[in-house]
Amino acid sequence: MMTIRNICKYTIASLLLPVATLFSSCDEEYLVFDTNNPGIYFTRDTLEYSFSVTPIEVKRYTYNVPVRIMASVSNETRPIGFMVDPDSTTAIEGTHYELGEAVILPDSINGYIPITFMRENLEGTYATGYTRYKICLRLVDNGHFAPTLDSLSQVRMVRFDNAIDQPAWYTAHGDKKWPSQLGTWHPYTFIKMIELFHEIEHVLPETYYNMVAEYGENLENVPQGNFKLYDVTMRKYIYLPLYTFINDPANKEMILKEYPDYPFDVPNPYEVDDDPIN
Repeated sequence: MMTIRNICKYTIASLLLPVATLFSSCDEEYLVFDTNNPGIYFTRDTLEYSFSVTPIEVKRYTYNVPVRIMASVSNETRPIGFMVDPDSTTAIEGTHYELGEAVILPDSINGYIPITFMRENLEGTYATGYTRYKICLRLVDNGHFAPTLDSLSQVRMVRFDNAIDQPAWYTAHGDKKWPSQLGTWHPYTFIKMIELFHEIEHVLPETYYNMVAEYGENLENVPQGNFKLYDVTMRKYIYLPLYTFINDPANKEMILKEYPDYPFDVPNPYEVDDDPIN
C-alpha cells in the first residue's frame, strides 16, 4: 500500500522532472544558438567625438565603435556586416570621414567598426559656430553574424565635430563647474590649460599618467571640477604658467586675433582660494 508520504514523494518527483528537463532543454538550445546562429549588437549608447583641444597638427582621428557578439570565440579575425543609413547621416564619406575594416577580434567576443574623422574638412569656427556631423550605423547580416537583441541594439548614431565646449565638470547640484583659478570660461583658456597639462608628461611622468587614468587624456572627467590630491601640481605646472602666458603683453595681440572676446581674467593661482567641492 502506498502511504501518504510515498504519494507526496512521487508527486514531487514528477513535478521536478519536467523542470529539470526544461533547464536541460534551455542549456541545449543556448548552445545551439551560440554555435550555429551567432548574433551581434552595439554595446555603447552614446557615441560622440570632438577634436576640441586636440593639437591643431592632429588632422585625423580613428574612433572605434564597439560591438559584441553572442557566439563562441575564434582564433581568427572575423568581419562584421554593417551599413551607413543615408537618410539619417549628414556627414559625407570621403570628405568628413572614412570607414575602416569592421571586425571581431581573435579570441574575443568584442569587436569594432573604425571610423576616421577628417578634421581638415569639418566646417565651422569659434566666431561662426561649429557644424555637428552625424553618421547612422546599422548592423546587417553578413553570413558570419546577424543582428540580434532588440532593434535599438542594431542601430547607433555617431556624432562628431571640431568644437571646443566647456568640459562636463558638474557640481553636486548638476550645474556646470569651472574652477575660479581659470577665470571666466573661455575655449582658449581650456586649450592652453590642456596644452600645459600634456607638458607635465615630460616633467612628472608618473603624476601625468595617474591623472590621465583618473581624469582622461584631455581632463574630460574631473569630478566637480576639483583636482583633489593634484592641487599642488595644478598650481605649479598649469595655473601659474597659464596666468603668466595670458598676462604677458607680447601674447595679447596673437590671442585677440583668434579670439576677439577673450576676457584676460585668469588670476594668479596663489591669490585665489581653492574651489570647494559642492
